[in-house]
Order: sequence, then structure tokens, then C-alpha cells
Amino acid sequence: MPSPALPRILIEPLVRAALLEDLGRAGDLTTDAIVPSGHRATTLIVARQQGTVAGLDLARLAFQLIDPAIEMHIAHDDSATVQPGDVIATLSGPARGILTAERVALNFLCRLSGIATATASVVAAVQDYKAKIVCTRKTTPGLRAVEKYAVRVGGGSNHRFGLDDAVLIKDNHVAIAGGVTEALKRAKACVGHLVKIELEVDTLDQLREALDQGIDAVLLDNMNPDTLRKAVAMVGGRAVTEASGRITPATAPSVASTGVDLISIGWLTHSISILDIGLDFKTEPSA
Repeated sequence: MPSPALPRILIEPLVRAALLEDLGRAGDLTTDAIVPSGHRATTLIVARQQGTVAGLDLARLAFQLIDPAIEMHIAHDDSATVQPGDVIATLSGPARGILTAERVALNFLCRLSGIATATASVVAAVQDYKAKIVCTRKTTPGLRAVEKYAVRVGGGSNHRFGLDDAVLIKDNHVAIAGGVTEALKRAKACVGHLVKIELEVDTLDQLREALDQGIDAVLLDNMNPDTLRKAVAMVGGRAVTEASGRITPATAPSVASTGVDLISIGWLTHSISILDIGLDFKTEPSA
């Protein structure tokens, strides 16, 4: 099932900020000088690569905020798989507005579609196993909500949205606390009964200590498949197991085969390639 669209109140500040950044202090000098104010156009948003579409609501909003008279008719919704040459959407309306909003609209659409495409590739790689693919907080500053949305569009799931979602005790927290047991005791004494606690472990000894104290989830960091398999057996269903650490589409199946519940991947949002999507004009007679 496709991920529900994000509400406009959430995405509008992001799109407005991007448009204001692009418009600068004087607006679109090039378009205003060359394109007559009454000129109308029909344009096609076209896929140049195979991939998964995400971000159409942000693209549509970019055009509409510049000129509400621009109409966008979608042929392939978010989560659709497109091939090179497929028309994703058709735009019609004032040519000035279309040209002025084009780059911001495509920036959002190309980046989010790139994230969705990358996620879909890893999800497909582990489809024979129970493991879910999840993202991390390694997102572009200010764009976390939409980038995590794109992960969901690609068939993945989300890890924490922020530091206040849950407790995730990492190696530096353990070092400062003086050990796993002390870190867990401090966390349990401080948070409410609805807050989940996850601990990052590097060794099976740390895992054993965490299980003795009671834990909701364990992040099994940079473990090879043999060690992961032992860790999953040791947990025995008492906690959610999450594998992490430089996992690629090629290595994900071997990680998933160990029986972990989750596979977290930071590069889904911090270093993917965009999906190449372009805008092709078909001009109409001036009004």
C-alpha cells in the first residue's frame, strides 16, 4: 500500500523556503525578460531513468505557489515505477510560472524519487526474508520529513524521526555511563513507560549484558552474518533486532538471512543519486 501523502501544512514551508531562495531579491530575471506575460504552455514531466516516483505533491505545490493558474495532471503517482520516456505528469498554464518554478519542483522530485528508488532496490533484495529496511537520522537538514516519506514510498520503514522519539543508547553513551548496565539503568529511571529503549552493541558480551537488564531493541552494529546469526539466536525473540553498518543491496540478503527484524541504512537519505527527471515544453499560441 502506498504511503499516505504528507499534509500540505508540513510541506509548504519547505517549498516556500526553496522558492524564496531561488527567487532571491529580484525574481526570475531571465524568464521575465524573455517570456511574454500572456504566453501559455503545456509541458511534460518525463522520466529519463527507470525508478520509483516520489515527491509529486512538493513539485505541484512549487508550481502552484508561483502561479495558481498552473494545472498539473498526474499520470504516475508516488510509488509508481517508471521507465525512461514515461510521462509522469502534464503541466499547463502560464509559461512564466512554469519556468520560474521548474528547478525547485524538479529538485524535490528528483531527490525524493532517488531515495524511493534506492530504497526499493534494497527492499527487493530482501523480499524473501522478514527483515524490514529502515532509514536513519542521516538526512538533509530541514528535509527529514520528506526524505523519510520517500523511504516509505520506496517500501521501507522509518527509524527515529528525532532525538525525542525513543532512547537509542550508543557507544559514546555507554562509555560516559561506565558500562551497558549503568547506561540502561539511567535511561529506565528517566523516561516514561511508553518510551522504547534500544541499545547499540558491538559484541555478544554486550548483548548478553543488555538482555540480562531487559531491553526493547538492540542495534547490532557492524557484525558479520555469522555473528548476527548468533546474536539473533541469543535474543530469542525477547527484543527487536536491528542490523546496521555499511549494508548495500548486494550484502543485504546475507544480513537478512540471519533472521534480524530490521536493517538500517544511512545512505538511503545521505548519499543516493537523484532520479533523472526532466521537463519538456510544448508551446501553445500566446493568449
